Amino acid sequence: MSASVKAVSVVTGGAGFLGSHLSDRLLAEGHRVIAIDNLITGNVANIGHLAGNENYRFVRHNVSNFIFLPEQKIDFVFHFASPASPIDYLELPIPTLKVGALGTHNTLGLAKDKKATFVLASTSECYGDPLVHPQKEDYWGNVNPIGPRGVYDEAKRFAEAMTMAYHRYHDVDTKIVRIFNTYGPRMRLHDGRVVPAFIGEALTGKPLTIFGDGLQTRSFCYVSDLIEGIYRLAMSDFHEPVNIGNPREMTIKQFADQIIRITGTKSGIEYRPLPEDDPKVRQPDITRAKKILGWEPRVLFDEGIRKTIDYFQQRIELLNGPSK
Repeated sequence: MSASVKAVSVVTGGAGFLGSHLSDRLLAEGHRVIAIDNLITGNVANIGHLAGNENYRFVRHNVSNFIFLPEQKIDFVFHFASPASPIDYLELPIPTLKVGALGTHNTLGLAKDKKATFVLASTSECYGDPLVHPQKEDYWGNVNPIGPRGVYDEAKRFAEAMTMAYHRYHDVDTKIVRIFNTYGPRMRLHDGRVVPAFIGEALTGKPLTIFGDGLQTRSFCYVSDLIEGIYRLAMSDFHEPVNIGNPREMTIKQFADQIIRITGTKSGIEYRPLPEDDPKVRQPDITRAKKILGWEPRVLFDEGIRKTIDYFQQRIELLNGPSK
C-alpha cells in the first residue's frame, strides 16, 4: 500500500447509487477502496469513471456468500449491499432477506477478522408506518413482519441486531446509519422510487403517478449531504443508530407539483391505489446527528433536484436520443 493511502475501505453494494458516491468520497479522503457488488441492482456505469484508478478495485461477488479478501489490512467495512427500492425488494424478496442476514453476518465477520470499523447502511424503514412523528432513534417502529415490505424492513432490523451483537460480544467497532429518502445522480430511472419516477414521467410527458391521495409525506436528502453524514459517523466513536436525512418534510402531492414546476412539463397527475403498508409519514429527527456529528443537510431542495433532473435528462437522451 502506497504511503499516500490513509486507509483501506471495503464498500459492499459499491456499484449502487449510494455505494458509488460513498466510494468517490472515500477516494477523495485518501482511502483505497475495494468495492464489492453482484450487480443484481447495481450498475457498472456508476463506477465507470473509476476505471484505471490505482486506489480502486472492483470485485463482482454476492456478499451473502463467504467473502475472502487477501488484504491483511482493512480499516473500514461499509455494508451497503441490498435491493433498496420497493420494485427491487418485491421482485427479489429472498435475496433481500439473505443480504440483510447472511450478508451482514459475512461482512461483520470480515470486519472482526481484519479488526476493521463496520458501518451498516440501515434505513428509516425500520420505523415502518410510524406512530411517532418525527422519528427519533429510540422509537422501536411499527412494522408488519409478514407484509410485502417486511422482507426489506425486517432484513434491516435483523442487520441492526446482528451489528449490535458483534459490537457487544466481539467488541467490533460498529456504526449504524438509518438512511432516510435520498436522491441525486446515479439513481436508476425505473427503480420505483418517487424521485426517479416523477422526474422520468415529467421529462417524457407522462402523467405523474401518485399512489394514494398524495397526502403521505416524505423528507428528501441530497446525496452529497447524506454521504457527508455517513463519513462523519464512520469517523466517530458512536455505536447506536443515527438518523441521516433531511427533516424538510413535504407531501407527495407537493413534491409532484414541484417537479412539474421545475421541469416545465405539461404532464398532469394520475392517482392509483396506495400499496400495502406504505408509510403515511416519514421525517427524521436529526438531533442526534447534529449533537454527535455536527451534521445537518446543506443542499437546498431546488439546487439538488435541478442537478438530479439534469442527470435524468442526460440518461433519457442517451437511451432515446435528444428530444426534438
